[in-house]
Amino acid sequence: MVDNRYATALVISSVLSLLATVYLSVAVGTQHWYQYTSPPVRGEANVSELRSLHEEFMDGEFDEKTYSDTLFRLNGTMGLWWRCVLVPAHIHWYKEPDPKMTMKCVSFSLPQQFTPKYKEPGNHNSGEDMIRTYLWRCQFLLPLISLGLVVLAGLIGFCACLCHSLTPTLGIGMLHLLAGLCSLATVCCYLAGMDLLHRASVLPDRVDGSLGWSLYLALISSPLHMMAAALLAWAARSHSRNYYRMAAYRVA
Repeated sequence: MVDNRYATALVISSVLSLLATVYLSVAVGTQHWYQYTSPPVRGEANVSELRSLHEEFMDGEFDEKTYSDTLFRLNGTMGLWWRCVLVPAHIHWYKEPDPKMTMKCVSFSLPQQFTPKYKEPGNHNSGEDMIRTYLWRCQFLLPLISLGLVVLAGLIGFCACLCHSLTPTLGIGMLHLLAGLCSLATVCCYLAGMDLLHRASVLPDRVDGSLGWSLYLALISSPLHMMAAALLAWAARSHSRNYYRMAAYRVA
């Protein structure tokens, strides 16, 4: 039999784990981790320049300098798997007082996720920036590891339910703790990587950068996983104490 307190703790931890997993999954799949706000464009010369940037962004070769400059100039947003720019829907938009804008996105392919970063973005002769390279790879791999740990914990918990056993509860709690640490490390790596990028390539005048809601979702998922881990650890420890007390009582 499972005490009502343990059952309540297990239910609450399951809900927290589910919320954290949903938040992290949405964060990984969306592009609003970091967003730029650019000033409006006036003049046909600037319009032609931005149009060429947009075309190279969508169809050109993958280059960090190119897509970074486009993000700076076209109200770009960037996530773990996507980079997007806000562009006008009509060709002669610069003649309209309030043109309609649409978002165009390009995904990072798997090989691009492992492309080295350079000390001067776009300059392959400047030497590889090892810190930025591994921060980028960590921010890509860590959330996948976090989700994998939660899936593994869920499978173990399902098997434990079928066996009517609380024995694996502590191990499941440790998996949730590791998942929460991976989620937190993802956010830290992303913020550190963006800070180093902005030091290597200075933002243009009147262009501001801000954190997006996707990053906050990933950040929220970390304490939710940790709270689930704490509840699972408490349930495992309390159940173990009561079990040994009952065993000692029966022996006596």
